[in-house]
Amino acid sequence: MIIKNGLVYQEDKTFVKKDLYINDGKIVEGPEEVTDKTEVDATGLLVLPGLVDVHSHGAVGCDFSDGDMEGLGKILTYERAHGVTSYCPTSMTIDKEELRRIFKAMGSFTESGEMAHVAGINMEGPFLDVNKKGAHLAEHVMKPDVDFFRECNAASGNKIRLVTLAPNVEGAMEFTRALRDEVVISLGHTAADYETSRQALQAGANHVTHLCNAMMPLEHRKPGLIGAASEDENCYAELISDGIHVHESMVRAVFKMFPGRVVLISDSMRATGMADGTYDLGGQQVTVNGKLATLADGTIAGSATNLYDCMRTAVSFGIPREEAIAAATMNPAKSIGVYGQVGSLTPGKRADVVLADQELKLVKVI
Repeated sequence: MIIKNGLVYQEDKTFVKKDLYINDGKIVEGPEEVTDKTEVDATGLLVLPGLVDVHSHGAVGCDFSDGDMEGLGKILTYERAHGVTSYCPTSMTIDKEELRRIFKAMGSFTESGEMAHVAGINMEGPFLDVNKKGAHLAEHVMKPDVDFFRECNAASGNKIRLVTLAPNVEGAMEFTRALRDEVVISLGHTAADYETSRQALQAGANHVTHLCNAMMPLEHRKPGLIGAASEDENCYAELISDGIHVHESMVRAVFKMFPGRVVLISDSMRATGMADGTYDLGGQQVTVNGKLATLADGTIAGSATNLYDCMRTAVSFGIPREEAIAAATMNPAKSIGVYGQVGSLTPGKRADVVLADQELKLVKVI
């Protein structure tokens, strides 16, 4: 396949008008390497890498924590149709036996049809701070447990890429040091102060779970996790830019505080792509009204927005288009160690391609 005359997004965050060559599912250097000469006219269109969502629980009425692989297939089909071609299904803080079950089921999952590719699993719970549990059930929160993590990872076929950890709970530093070479340690759901957060980053954590949400705020005398992570040049920060979770002024501030390190995520739940109503998330009832999803006590419970729309919302907040695209493609791929396969339109990588108009309205997913 040859995508003709498009404005192709480059690794240096610029657009260059040129053709893009695809052969056998991979991006190649030139036309001589292409066996299928089918042409796609992209005149006037932006040619983008497929988006990479490293934190999403579900969509279209399905949730990864259901442990239903048919449901996961529906989520992946929805995500691909909305420009997300690499995806990390994300677990909640649920019963240990249920976690074992869903990870074991994931170990035998096979992608088919028009689905997003599973880039790995995001294990958001249960190693959280109960004081910042958010929409997670307190009764299933547990202390960091290296053996339990390894058991879950083995059951999944070693597919867990990310695990969320509250650095201020007992055993967190030991957990980080033991597993920092096996999985990305993401700090979140925590009341940790600056000093504790910095210690965890020095111990090997290099990611933050939905920055600003379920953590201490950035204060001038108590900068907390946000301040500590902003100073660590190796630390990526997830950000939900759905217009609900984080004020647009803070979205702009985060892009300045974390240059080249913002990872846009959806944190979407099963109501995404569905009508307003009442849904389940991790065993709790969630009411969805437009983009807003809340528990009975008013706690925001995940989002009802896909990553592509979050990227467009970030642009509407004043984030330069090129930076928002990087935060939904290159940065997340780098943050979980899959940039060698996806995240940019570089020869040798998987040919996950999105065509969009100048306003980033989705035109076609290849």
